[in-house]
Amino acid sequence: MKVVAFNGSARENGNTRTLLSIVLEKLESHSIATELIWLGNEPLSGCRACYRCAKNKDQRCSQDDEINHYIQKMKQADGILLGSPTYFADVSANMKALIERCGMVARVNGDFLRRKVGAGVVAVRRAGSYHVFSSLNAFFLIGQMIVVGSSYWNLGIGKDPGQVAEDKEGVKTMEDLGMNMAWLLDRVAGDRNCI
Repeated sequence: MKVVAFNGSARENGNTRTLLSIVLEKLESHSIATELIWLGNEPLSGCRACYRCAKNKDQRCSQDDEINHYIQKMKQADGILLGSPTYFADVSANMKALIERCGMVARVNGDFLRRKVGAGVVAVRRAGSYHVFSSLNAFFLIGQMIVVGSSYWNLGIGKDPGQVAEDKEGVKTMEDLGMNMAWLLDRVAGDRNCI
């Protein structure tokens, strides 16, 4: 089994990465392979509504960039983690581009995300995180994925890089998320293709 995590922060080693790393560590402790991908801070383009992905049915976006690589990573994974900082009460622009384009390509190519396990992770300084969490979960739900919960909303509070590690409840939430995701992946593994 494998989980791929996407860090949508402009900061490669900021609070979003810290939170994702806590979840990934728990998954790895249950012998689940993980990969962490940083979306970078160079702009990624959102969906252009050209619908070539629906016409071509080749599991690719017509825009030839890194997102096609990320789409294949999601397709091959059993679980997907999306992590975003809270930017003006929403996901980062690069995370939004990933959501739009991967979501569209998956939907028009047989809903290839269906029954994968997914969870969103949010870094926040003060407020606006619930909308980010909702945006991430909407991607999983429309993709017919199974969303994993935790002991609180999947968020950690901190401003400066690494500061979320001081948020004890946030750290515990990420640890519980990793444990719940490992448990669910184990349960779903044998049943994914039964229907």
